[in-house]
Amino acid sequence: MDSSYLNKSLNEWKEEILDLLSEIDKEYDKVKQELMVYNYKFSITKQVTQSTVNEEIIRTIREIYHKPFEEQFNRLKMEIKDLEEKKRVFSMFVDKIDKVQGRDEHQSSAEYIAQIS
Repeated sequence: MDSSYLNKSLNEWKEEILDLLSEIDKEYDKVKQELMVYNYKFSITKQVTQSTVNEEIIRTIREIYHKPFEEQFNRLKMEIKDLEEKKRVFSMFVDKIDKVQGRDEHQSSAEYIAQIS
């Protein structure tokens, strides 16, 4: 196989994956900011309910704020974990492509791919 064609193809694929990683990073930053907001909202409502003695007010606060904030906070935590996993997986693609491109020129592509898998 023509080495320049192989490198060109792998570089195109790598660029595609790097674009995807960039989008994942943007989404990660957005979700992380939102997670921080809900962390504060959740903590504040928890502190307020702990400082309140009126059970009816506590129930209202928990129903209107605390429970929805907690649910959103937990959903965002799961989303962050999913995004971290996506970043890890797609970064592996980039690492593998870099390894294939950096292989010893005397070794065939098939031999090298078998070695790294």
